Amino acid sequence: MRNAAKIQAQIAINAHLLSGRDSYRSAGVHQYLVHLLRHLRSVDGGIQFCALLGAEAVSPPSGVAMRRSRWDTARPAVRVIWEQMVQPQVLRRIGADLVHAPVFVGPLAAPCPVVITIHDLSFIRFPDLFRRGNRLYLTVMTRLSTRRARRLIAVSDHTASETARLLGVPRERIDVVYHGVDPSFRPLSADEVSSFRRRHRLPERFVLFVGTLEPRKNLARLIEAFARIYDGEVKLVLVGGRGWLYDDLFSTVQRLDIEDGVRFAGYVRSEELPLWYNAATVFAYPSLYEGFGMPVTEAQACGTPVLTSNCSSLPEAAGHGALLVDPYDVESIAAGLKQLLEDAALRETQRERGLAHARTFDWSRTAEETAQVYLRALS
Repeated sequence: MRNAAKIQAQIAINAHLLSGRDSYRSAGVHQYLVHLLRHLRSVDGGIQFCALLGAEAVSPPSGVAMRRSRWDTARPAVRVIWEQMVQPQVLRRIGADLVHAPVFVGPLAAPCPVVITIHDLSFIRFPDLFRRGNRLYLTVMTRLSTRRARRLIAVSDHTASETARLLGVPRERIDVVYHGVDPSFRPLSADEVSSFRRRHRLPERFVLFVGTLEPRKNLARLIEAFARIYDGEVKLVLVGGRGWLYDDLFSTVQRLDIEDGVRFAGYVRSEELPLWYNAATVFAYPSLYEGFGMPVTEAQACGTPVLTSNCSSLPEAAGHGALLVDPYDVESIAAGLKQLLEDAALRETQRERGLAHARTFDWSRTAEETAQVYLRALS
């Protein structure tokens, strides 16, 4: 890494959201932390990394120093107190030269420079889709934190533009660092996929969604669109932990009388996700708003044809390897699903384009570019 050898720095990373629980908390942010820590340890130069952990957080990958608190920061209210009241003391104690807050909010009284990762600003753009307490905390503390931070990391160009526009942060203080795709997301053998289908009693053809069950994922419209093309054979499988405000999804399935066609598979461990992607005929991700959209690139890396939204960061995440639809228009989603399910040539084209596009995202590069942001913040 350029110039790293000239700097001896102790970087603390708030990793209290490393979750070992089988729930939605082990999804996006947890995976971001796991991959970032795993690859930062391989960055050349004079930077040392220390992961700050709560009592219940899983340990970071081997080779990363850690400092574990006895506070039960798996509880959000406790974590907020720890981050603002205790974390500054810990940073002084370990002599941190910089702290990375990987999820929106940094310690306002930090004794060293702060770098913050902004994943999206959905709590500002779509406030009605969040619980009131969560929305207020994220809105107030993210605004304060971004003013205090030395530099910000945005996970896409779209998120960088949103951050500058909605939070008033000068664009020159924001660095775009894309997520990577783990090598485990790849095309698997037909025998392996067939065995997986039998084990989970999956149909030969189905539409897959992967993500937390929450309003901005737009699952109610996806279910309505699927109902319009449901032929009794192709199924819709929704994989993901229950987040918040999801009860209407079950009543929507009942109202449309398609209980036989929709399956809620629940939370799935990350190690098993490549098999779900490989087994699917089409991957559908018509989210209303994303900061990046990791499931899109994961599905592409597995060779699965993708349908996703034509708004927010999703065209950026998908490149030319997906069929884009209007997520607010049920008919547009339904037409897109029908087109991909019926047109084998289109599926093959999207498969090839998606595989090529997914290869441009690499966690080693994510770590390298993140370390460069640390150096810019320290210089």
